[in-house]
Amino acid sequence: MYKLIIFLLLALPIGLFAQTVTTGTVFDFSKKTISLPGVTIRNLNSKKSTSTNKEGKYTIAANIGDLLEFSAVGYHTDTLYLTNLLNRTIYLPVKTNSLNDVNVSAVRMNSQITDAKDPLAEKYTLLSTGGNLNRKRMTDKVGGLNLNLGYGKYKRQQRKEADLEEKEMYLEEIDDNFTAKAITDLTKLEGEELKNFMIIYRPSVEQVKAERPYRYTYYISRAFVAWKKLSPQERKLQDLPKLKAN
Repeated sequence: MYKLIIFLLLALPIGLFAQTVTTGTVFDFSKKTISLPGVTIRNLNSKKSTSTNKEGKYTIAANIGDLLEFSAVGYHTDTLYLTNLLNRTIYLPVKTNSLNDVNVSAVRMNSQITDAKDPLAEKYTLLSTGGNLNRKRMTDKVGGLNLNLGYGKYKRQQRKEADLEEKEMYLEEIDDNFTAKAITDLTKLEGEELKNFMIIYRPSVEQVKAERPYRYTYYISRAFVAWKKLSPQERKLQDLPKLKAN
């Protein structure tokens, strides 16, 4: 009995001070064989941080359920929700910066670029041809007035249809990426909780349209952090009030 107590006292500090960590390597998204040194990794739960070494490897204290943030100069910031502590491979996409005040005089343009068709521009070109690109514009005049009766209404209708088609495109993209499988793989939500999460946090067309390309994995991770802060009642969809009978 005495020896057992001594053993437990010696083993206890080891258990108390054992550090739970996760490891991994960060690579360039486009050139997947190039590792990235100096990437900052921050545990958003514990506020601890570290950076990758010259080989792009990192080790950081973490627990299952923590959210890690990866950031580097010239790259998009990304996050990782930890469902386990296995070694991870992270790929960061390069940021594309728009250039201002560029002198484009005497620049030779690639004919494949200048001759490329813009579907949306072609759609609006149809507005001035009555829906037929081979049809000439109406130039006949009577008393100095163009024969354009009803054209304004037709133009508005065409623009409305183009906007609806664009919205439908974004809705299809959301359906393809904000799926039950993608959310379950990241958060382990299932059943009624998964259904409520998808309804409450489904991204809007305006959100997806404002950030291109839209990072669905990053969004789901951040939404799940917000979800965990909700009370059990807030996670449930509230029933609409019943109408009183007259």
